[in-house]
Amino acid sequence: MIFDRFWNRFTTENPHAKRIYDLFTAMGEKVVHDHIALRTFDDPRMNIEVISGIFTENGYEARGNYEFKVKKLRGMHFEHKTDPMAPKVFISELLLGQFSDYLQTTIRGYLNRPDSNTYADKDLVYGGSIWGQISFDTYNRLRKESEYAAWLLVYGFRANHFAVKVNELKQFSTLQEVNDFVKGNGYRMTTVGGEIYGTPGELLEQSATMAEIQPVEFTDGIYGIPSCFYEFTLRYNQPDGTQYPGFIAANADKIFESTDYYNRQADKM
Repeated sequence: MIFDRFWNRFTTENPHAKRIYDLFTAMGEKVVHDHIALRTFDDPRMNIEVISGIFTENGYEARGNYEFKVKKLRGMHFEHKTDPMAPKVFISELLLGQFSDYLQTTIRGYLNRPDSNTYADKDLVYGGSIWGQISFDTYNRLRKESEYAAWLLVYGFRANHFAVKVNELKQFSTLQEVNDFVKGNGYRMTTVGGEIYGTPGELLEQSATMAEIQPVEFTDGIYGIPSCFYEFTLRYNQPDGTQYPGFIAANADKIFESTDYYNRQADKM
């Protein structure tokens, strides 16, 4: 039920993900999701500890900690204690104190708008942007310092992406085959630093579609900006024969670029 709510909104607002999902199922594949990813700020009203509550109350526990120095983030991943097929949950948070006074003041000003009851709501993780609309100028100023901050302030609490577990696909044995299939059906892949992130030696390979451009209503007009993306994950076995369960920070750094490519291209024009 938790994941259904995330998935329903995710596919409604990012129809390319549902179309790709349907391409696999039309071939007779049963799509299993490896993980979902959520974004938040490190404010104590909504940090990882708060956002993860809905999962830890439903059988999940923390399994890994990650640091992203360049993007000034920290992350944690959670796994279900008894169900190995349940999707993992990856939650990252922006470390506000490491940014400029402008970014901190701007973000905190919006975060202070909702009352304490809003933050205490058990459905906070599904709430989207609970802070209200921002101006397109504010979005652009923020994204030049942190695209993550700008994206999160606009979109708020939702699944940033779902990831297909390639290991569970029957007709694809490599991640490149999956990428070729997705591209062959007209979808673009993120290619910052290459199309596949990670190696078999690192026990994890990942790739992702480019985030879909969606019209968003800002206070000063409607503009198209990157939304969410669909990811593909292939896991390899560890020396003890069990499948590697974690994540690689260097991979995630590149995956984060899935929502920023179009912005960076526009800046060059």
